[in-house]
Amino acid sequence: MQDTPPPAPPQPDLASAPLHEALSLTQGGQVAHIALDGQVYVLRITRGGKLILTK
Repeated sequence: MQDTPPPAPPQPDLASAPLHEALSLTQGGQVAHIALDGQVYVLRITRGGKLILTK
């Protein structure tokens, strides 16, 4: 009897998700504030071009 691998999780439909340019969110800077349910998050663009989202 062979074990069969579990089915792969469904992939998100990226075509239907909104796309936002990070530099647009930061208005050309390095930081943007994002609010959700009364909480404020900070989106940062690093020197290496990576995104960091913190609370």
